[in-house]
Amino acid sequence: MQFKVLGNPVGKQRARTVRNKYTGKVHSFTPEKTQNYEDLIRWAYKDASGKYFGEQPLRIDISAYFPIPQSFSKKKRAEAFTGQLKPTKKPDCDNIIKVVLDALNGVAYHDDKQVTGVSCIKFYAETGYLSIQIQEL
Repeated sequence: MQFKVLGNPVGKQRARTVRNKYTGKVHSFTPEKTQNYEDLIRWAYKDASGKYFGEQPLRIDISAYFPIPQSFSKKKRAEAFTGQLKPTKKPDCDNIIKVVLDALNGVAYHDDKQVTGVSCIKFYAETGYLSIQIQEL
């Protein structure tokens, strides 16, 4: 199963923890930007007619494509477009992996503990997007 998530890649942000000043209770929540991106991943998976894999072991390969910055020279743009130059900017691959695995929990598989292999690689492209491939093992 392979699908694309259009738009610039977004990494998983840290959960925010706040204390209610009236009750003193501590509450943690996922930032809105992360929630919205997880929703976008789920929508893209369902739109691509993604199936539910159940509880079997899986491998997920993620290719993150970032738009080539306008500030790049012609030489740098050419190197970025051919793959000689890779993006070394945020979000980090580990945060991209986290947001994808968490978004697909309960949609593509029962739990992300089933993912026994994962890879992430970053590239430059004309527009930003994620390409995600899920394989049964």
